[in-house]
This record gives sequence, C-alpha cells and structure tokens, in this order.
Amino acid sequence: MSLPIPPTATAAADLPPGPGPDPGAELPPGAELGQGSAAPPAAEEEEGEGEEEEEEEGDKEREKLPPLPAASSAAAGDLDFPLMCQGLERGAKNQFSTFSNFITTINQKKEGTGNRNSPTQLVIPNIKNVRDLPPICLDVRQKQRISIDTLPQELKAPIPPEPSLPIRTKTVKDFQDDIEKSKSSGDWKAVHDFYSTTFDSFLEINAAFKKDTNSAFNTIEDSGIDAKFVNVVYDALLNTPQDVQKSVLKGIINGLLQEWKGPRTKDDLRAYCILLQNPQFSNTSTYVIYAHLLRQIAALTEADHHFLVHWSKKISQQRFKQVVDRLLQFISLRLFPAKPEEFPPMMKCTWWIPSATKVLALFNAANSLISPPIISYMDFYNSTLDHIDLMEEYHNWQCYGNSHRFSFCQYPFIISIAAKKVIIQRDSEQQMISIARQSLVDKVSRRQKPDMNMLFLNVKVRRTHLVSDSLDELARKRADLKKKLKVTFVGEAGLDMGGLTKEWFLLLIRQIFHPDYGMFTYHKDSRCHWFSSFKCDNYSEFRLVGALMGLAVYNSITLDIRFPPCCYKKLLSPPIVPCDHNTLVGICDVTLDDLFQIMPELAHGLNELLSYEGNVEEDFYSTFQVFQEEFGVIKSYNLKPNGDKIPVTNQNRKEYVQLYVDFLLNKSIYKQFAAFYYGFHSVCASYALLLLRPEEVEILVCGSPELDMSALQRSTQYEGYQKTDLTIRYFWDVVLGFSLDLQKKLLHFATGSDRVPVGGMADLNFKISKSETSTNWLPVAHTCFNQLCLPPYKNKKELKQKLIIGISNAEGFGLE
Repeated sequence: MSLPIPPTATAAADLPPGPGPDPGAELPPGAELGQGSAAPPAAEEEEGEGEEEEEEEGDKEREKLPPLPAASSAAAGDLDFPLMCQGLERGAKNQFSTFSNFITTINQKKEGTGNRNSPTQLVIPNIKNVRDLPPICLDVRQKQRISIDTLPQELKAPIPPEPSLPIRTKTVKDFQDDIEKSKSSGDWKAVHDFYSTTFDSFLEINAAFKKDTNSAFNTIEDSGIDAKFVNVVYDALLNTPQDVQKSVLKGIINGLLQEWKGPRTKDDLRAYCILLQNPQFSNTSTYVIYAHLLRQIAALTEADHHFLVHWSKKISQQRFKQVVDRLLQFISLRLFPAKPEEFPPMMKCTWWIPSATKVLALFNAANSLISPPIISYMDFYNSTLDHIDLMEEYHNWQCYGNSHRFSFCQYPFIISIAAKKVIIQRDSEQQMISIARQSLVDKVSRRQKPDMNMLFLNVKVRRTHLVSDSLDELARKRADLKKKLKVTFVGEAGLDMGGLTKEWFLLLIRQIFHPDYGMFTYHKDSRCHWFSSFKCDNYSEFRLVGALMGLAVYNSITLDIRFPPCCYKKLLSPPIVPCDHNTLVGICDVTLDDLFQIMPELAHGLNELLSYEGNVEEDFYSTFQVFQEEFGVIKSYNLKPNGDKIPVTNQNRKEYVQLYVDFLLNKSIYKQFAAFYYGFHSVCASYALLLLRPEEVEILVCGSPELDMSALQRSTQYEGYQKTDLTIRYFWDVVLGFSLDLQKKLLHFATGSDRVPVGGMADLNFKISKSETSTNWLPVAHTCFNQLCLPPYKNKKELKQKLIIGISNAEGFGLE
C-alpha cells in the first residue's frame, strides 16, 4: 500500500533515465512508503479524491503568505504569474494557491512596465477560472514546444537549456569564520549575503550544499548533501539578526514559487530534503510557508518519495527527531492553536494537516528501514489526537478508506497506543451492545421472557476442572464471546464485579502455561514461552489460549503472559481473518533476530555458522535437515526436498539458516499457532486491529514494561491509612529506593503482573489497606483487586525486611 499521491503528480515512468537503481524500484520488504498506513480491505482506493474534495472547498479563497514587503525586486520581477500558476498546479492537483502578496507585487510591476505585445507575454486569465485550465504536465509542455515549429520564423523563441548549478566555493570553515567576524564586529553583511543567496532558489541550495556540483548523485544510497555544512548553517541561523532570518524565508518563498519544467530533478529533491531541516519552521509565524513546502513534498511522485525516504534515513538521529517533532507540533497547533488568529481559518487550509501527515509517513517509512530504528516508533505518536473525536475518525476510515476523506486512521503510526485502546474499547462496546440487543430482540420475538443474564458471556467453572470447564463454556457460547464477561465459580457465592474475572484469567493462565501441561515450553535464557512442537490430535486448547488473549483485550484485563515479540507479529499475519479458510494464517517473515528473542543460544550458534571462515561442509558435515525430540523419540525433518542429501556449504549456509529459522518459528508449530490465531480473532475480529503494530498488541495484552512508581504513589488509594501516616511514608521511601527488579516483584505480588496497563499506573486502581494483624506477619496481597494489606510496622527497617521477604517468596503463600 503506497502513500496516496494526487493524480496530477508526474508518474514514475516519466522520470528521466539516470545512473543508479530504478527510481521506481520497490523498497525492501516491510519498508513500503505506506508502512503504518491502513485501510479496511473493503474500502475502494481512489487515491487523490480526498484531496480533491478538500481542495475544492478551499479553491475559492486561499490563505496568504505572511507579508514580506522587502522582497527583492529582482526576485519578484523574475516571476511570471501564469507560469507560477502552472508550477503550483503541477504540485497540487489543478489547484491555484494565490500567495497573494507576491501576486500583488508582480501585477503592480507588470502595470508599471505597460502592455507589451511580446510572444512570451500571456493573457492572465480570471483567477476564478484558473482551476478549469488543463493540468500542466510533461506531455502538455512537450506539445507546446513542438507546436512552436509551426510558428513563423520571426516569432520562434529558443528553448532555454536546463540550468546548471552556480559555482560556490565557501567551506564550513569559511562560513564559521564569517560568523565569528560578524559577532565580533557587528557587521553581518557577509553572512546576510550568504544566506540570502543560498536560499534564493533550489539551484542555489544545491550549489551551496551539494558535495560535488559536477556529480548527479542519482542513487538512493547517497543524497549528495554535505550534511555537516547544512547542520552548521542551520545551527547558526537562529542566532543571526532578524533581517538575515527574514531573507532566508523570502528565498524559500521564491524557490517554492518558481516554475517547474517537467518532472522533479534530484536537485529539487535535495532542496526539499534540506529545507525540511530548517529550524525556523518551529515558529508558528512561518507555518504558512511551511505548509506550502509540505504540500509540494506530499504531492511528489511515489518514485520521488522513494528517494526521499532512503535519503532521510541517513540524517543523524538528532536532526531526524527534530524534523519529526516539528511535523507533530505543526499538526497539533493546527488542530488546537494557542492563538487562532495566527492561522488562516481551518476551512481555508484543510490540506495543511493531510500534507504534514503524509510527509511524516515518509519519515516513518525511513525509520522502519533501519534496524534498530533511528528513533522509537512511540516518537511518532501525537498525544494531541487523544483529544479529538477518535470514533468519528475511525468511522470515516471504515466507510471511506483511502478514497474520499482524510482520516488519521490511514496513518496509524501517529495515533498513540492509549488512543488506539480507546478506539478498540469503544468498538468492542458497540459490538457488545449490538449482539446483546440482537439476543434481546430474538427472545422477545419468540414471546419468551427476557433474562438479564442473556446480555453477558456467563462462564461457570469448577476450580478442580478449570481448563476443561473453561474450554467447554467458550466452545458452547462461541456466539456470545463479544458480550461482557462474567465469571462464576461453582459452589461459591459471590457477584463478579471484576475480581472473579481477573482471578479466572490468572488461575487459567498459570495452569495452561505450567511446564507439566506441555502446551508451551519455557526458555530460561529469554524468560519467555513458546509453542510446543509436539503433534497432537486436538488443538482446541491452543484455541482457548487465543480466545483468552482476545477476551483480555476485549475486557481490558492485563495478562501475565510472556510471549516473544515474534508471536504478536504472527498474530497480525494477517490482521483480519481471511475469508478463504485455505489461506495460511500466522505465517510471517522471520529472521535470526526473532530466534534470538526465543532461543538465544541456538541463534548464537547459527550466527557463528554464518561467520565461520573455514570449510563449512567438511568441518560441520551438516545437511538441510533438522532433528527434534518428541516424547523421547528423535525425529528428522527435511528443510527442503531431499534435504537429507544436500550438504550445507559456505555458499548455501544463508539459505540453510533461513530455512531453519522458518521451520522453528513457522512450519513446526503451524497447527498449534493457527488454532491460537483463530481463537484470538474469534473475539477480536475488528478493523481496529489494522491500526496496531505487533508491539502494541503485546502492550494491550500484557501491559507496558515501563514502571513509574512515583505515578503509582500519586494514584494509590488507602483504606485504614492516610497517605501522611508514618507507615505509608516508610513504605514509599522503601519502594522508591528499590531496584527495578524489586519494584517489578512488588507489582507482580500485588497485581499478578509486573506490567502496567496502557492507561498508566492510574489504571491499576492500586489500594493499600491496613492489616489489623501482628507486625510479625508479612504483607498479604489480593491480586484480583490490586490490593496490598500492610501491617502497621513500627520502623522503616522492619517494613523493608518484611516486604522484601514477602514479594520475593510470593508463590505458595500470601497470594490470594
């Protein structure tokens, strides 16, 4: 799925041939430009129509660039109004953006020079009719040039050659010397001249910052940008006088207004890449200019985006993060401006946010190409979106997909996990209500008396037959899985207000994941569980575990499960259950890194094989075969046809390792994982899953590993204690001083999991109750209610000692 491009953007096929890889070549697997973009499978993709709808609303009256009355006469005089219209139309689907102040200046100059009957003088059409002109694209321009041959000789004008880059020799040291001299003397003329010249056009930007003006740099591997020089110039810019900074903005406006002849060149792309790093765009006063820059970049062809993505991944981490933060700030302040009068009305600039989001998608794609990524995927979250109408965004996305109107759900990388949880919960609630309503209607239509229990998924189990009873209940009530869950333990009085449900999850997970049960293997080195490859006749218990995970997400329960990240990647392969039941599910591309997260020792051995400098065939004497022990019997499996007869050599060892990893993580456990997959999706079948990354599914199921005990202290409730009591003060002094490992043990002791819910510590509803027992007793926890019962210890030393003993030896006692 690719980034939506306005239809008038030049096609990749129109790009001029050049050295290096094909500009239209695909990105490496998993790093498509649209990565992180999502659309419901049923949504019809009619790219660009959304922008057309938005642009039609704003065509009648476009916002103005900030007034810059001191624009140089040469720059203004060189701009021809009709050609400027054409250039702007090329980048934004038949739209005309007025840049009103410059147009006024240009028209005044034209009036001053009088009417001239020059063959190059074009009649300026009525602005209202500009959008009705045909788009100026490569074919149209070519026809216009060919038609010149039919003109009389005296009216023919020579076709101007492609401009060459000016020669600029200033180095980083020269520039730094100029800055130092200006600071000491107070004369900034040399610096002013450099900035005003450099940013006056895209040609000048390339002349200043291109490593070698004689080299094309037409490959994705090297942008040809002197990054050090760019950084030095931008670092100094904000400390220069205001007139210098204004001259840069004037130059950028001039560059954005210039006519484009044919497709964008690599020099143009370099200029865009450099301009995006301008720190001036952190200031809201520059946002109108910034918006037009983003719009032009968003409207580039997919092939041009391909280059920008690969070039962007070479930017330093600090600069990369700054650009991402500026884009996020731009979106936030356009949504919720601190001073609305600083911006044009929203109805006049509906394209601002879509343009910025599309450019942000390019940086997200670049970030995904690097392993490890340049910045965390969480750095792309925009928490401002937590405060908009998320369900309206979700419904627009469901109804229109990528076709008619913009939705942030098209770019889920920008939506925080907290916001995604809200979408999933509300979507779940709506499905619960819908199913419960249908059950009620069915009951009434059969003239039967409605029963409140029919509105819930009621699970009744015996503690002595926990797994089998749970399996039977969920199998019998498969149609009710999306109703609100209520659990009853047979023979025990009690109303499930959430505690019994959590206890059911805790006990069931502990039993299923116990090594003696044989469904999962625990790997001590990685401290995680993985699916047992033992074959069996019935995989329904794996389906039960999947359904449990789905119910946990559906009912906002955090589970103490330790699956590796690879499991959640497989769980979203694909994110929506395919209609064709013969389609393989749970199969994804796996690497040696995935195996490291489960079986680090084996992965290390395979890595050693890849780097072995001797003769692999003679020294290892291995074939394309793998051996596994199943119930005391060693069984062999071929990794490829006749694998037992194919030796592993220096030439084919990479293939051997890849097949080995694929066998362990995909093929050997296919039936087990497929049952697990279908169990999870039987509960969580929702388009909302398309919004999630594998890491985010893990957080929804297991919670976040990031602990903030100070936040827990602020949100803790007390029963029998006041937060100012001496025992409570001792408690928090001790806990805040604990190592991370002890803090995790405390959280696990009190809540049944050492992870934090998506909403943070406040969502734990943690409570400390006073235990009216002897201070010789250890603390006790009610994990079902996230409650810690603490005796009134007399001093900090005693409290610390008893607490450490309790949380370090919780299994078997003190845990209720």
